[in-house]
Amino acid sequence: MSENMTLVVGADHAGFELKDRLAEAARAAGWAVIDCGTNSAASVDYPDIAHEVSMRIEAGSARFGLLVCGSGIGMAIAANRHTGVRCAQAHDATEARLSRMHNNANILALGARLTGEMVALDALNAFLTTEFEGGRHEKRLAKLTPEPKT
Repeated sequence: MSENMTLVVGADHAGFELKDRLAEAARAAGWAVIDCGTNSAASVDYPDIAHEVSMRIEAGSARFGLLVCGSGIGMAIAANRHTGVRCAQAHDATEARLSRMHNNANILALGARLTGEMVALDALNAFLTTEFEGGRHEKRLAKLTPEPKT
C-alpha cells in the first residue's frame, strides 16, 4: 500500500448514505477521508461532485477517489473527462480488483441503487488494497494518455 492513505469521496443525493457508510469503513481501515459531499437527500447535480473529487485526484490531494450516485454511470462519465483520472464503475469486488490490477484505476464509481452495502464494502476494500500489476498493462495505459498539445 502506498504511503498516501487518503481517499476523497463524493456522492449525489441518491448515493450519499452509501458514501457515508463506505467512508466510515475506510476510516476504520486507516484511511484519511476527504468528503466532497453531498450530505443530504436534497437534489444536486452529480457532475459537480464528480469534478470536485476528480480535481483533487489530479492535484495529488488523495491517492484514490470514490464516487456514488444512483447507478455509478454518470459519475464515471464525468470523472473520466479529467486528465489523469481513470474512474472505473464496478458492481462487485472482482471488477474493483481488476480495475486496479489491469487499469490502474484511481477512482471507483458505485451505484447505490444497484449495489448493496455489503457488496459495496467488499468492492471498496478490494479497490483500496489491490496494487497495479504494471508490465503488459503499462503500454495499454499509455495509449489512454492524451498527447501533449503544442
